[in-house]
Amino acid sequence: MQEPLPENESWRLKAIIGGSIGNLVEWYDWYAYSAFSLYFAQSFFPKSDQTVQLLNTAGIFAVGFLMRPIGGYVFGKLADTRGRKVAMTLSVLLMSFGSLIIALLPSYEHIGLAAPVLLLVARLLQGLSVGGEYGTSATYLSEVATEQRRGFYSSFQYVTLIGGQLIALGLQLILQSFFLTEEQMHSWGWRIPFVFGAILSLVALYLRANLNETQAFESKDGRKKGSMRELLKHPGAIMVVVGLTLGGTLAFYTYTTYMQKFLVNTVGLSKEQSTLLTFCSLFLFALLQPLYGALSDRIGRRPLLLFFGATGTLLTYPLLTTLSHTIGMWPAFALLMIALIIVSGYTSINAVVKAELFPVEVRALGVGLPYSLTVAIFGGTAEYLALWAKNAGHESYYYWYVTACIFVSLIVYFRMSDTKHTSLIGK
Repeated sequence: MQEPLPENESWRLKAIIGGSIGNLVEWYDWYAYSAFSLYFAQSFFPKSDQTVQLLNTAGIFAVGFLMRPIGGYVFGKLADTRGRKVAMTLSVLLMSFGSLIIALLPSYEHIGLAAPVLLLVARLLQGLSVGGEYGTSATYLSEVATEQRRGFYSSFQYVTLIGGQLIALGLQLILQSFFLTEEQMHSWGWRIPFVFGAILSLVALYLRANLNETQAFESKDGRKKGSMRELLKHPGAIMVVVGLTLGGTLAFYTYTTYMQKFLVNTVGLSKEQSTLLTFCSLFLFALLQPLYGALSDRIGRRPLLLFFGATGTLLTYPLLTTLSHTIGMWPAFALLMIALIIVSGYTSINAVVKAELFPVEVRALGVGLPYSLTVAIFGGTAEYLALWAKNAGHESYYYWYVTACIFVSLIVYFRMSDTKHTSLIGK
């Protein structure tokens, strides 16, 4: 008979699972919008060509990111003053409310301009929620992990982040392949994932309501908590978070959320082929995260960041150019996997690196606010800029833009210390 886990290890495992699954549900709600926008774009905007409709939905996707810095501040401050558990529970409630609005929203034909306006309101609420989710969950997972396995445990933030997108795509594949016709998907089938997301949020709410608070937070009573004044005492760490995130978030959104549309709109695959290819590549991408995280526990965080920065700078333009001229699913799949192997050098460890930069009293705010600002500017506009460049007839400009941003991050990686050896967690 297997020995039971020691009490402290049992608590840690429960915390990792609870924090991660809540993160998965929240990111599923966020990505369902992107995954199903191919089907609902025509429901909320006047009829025109496909690229213009996608531009409109991508614009609202980008505007949703503008709320993320506010969410990063509000929920980061809440996590540093009231606790990580409280902030994570409230953020998932807000996300589910946004999903429910989208699920029940009448189309443009029925309520006119009110349809895109209400769609925008729902995305603003979701943006506020997900802006708070990153910093609080990154902080929580980093603080409950052991020092020796902090990279491995914290990598599950991106496993579940990608997992949320996988669930959205998996549901899309099931609906496409077995239950609904193309016409039904465009008419009403796209509403199903948003109803499903609202229901899943109840599961996340239960899990998070039963989590224990981290020992790091509970041990800091008496210190100044979660104020901007305290955060601004760490300008170097703030700038590292911005530089660390800039190229990584742009590459991530290019090869994940935007890629499904790129494969249809540029490569010429069908919607079904694009969904299947994206699902398979993201599944393998998720499996890579704990492998890279465990590797960072052995060799440090900085070598992985340098790997991403150097190869991303050299190979982004050739990969995207070759992919745009590829014929067939599996050559496209191979090129996309090369890109995701590169991006994993950033995604697998970026959360723990940021958490290791800040002291406990401003950790959630320090991780969440500068990260959300950077993602709002670069990650949130990635899809819109890519579609704009394509619509203007100069799609390759976007490839150079991604390359330049990764290069800026590479400079930061060269200049920063390895946080594995300078971590402020536990100090």
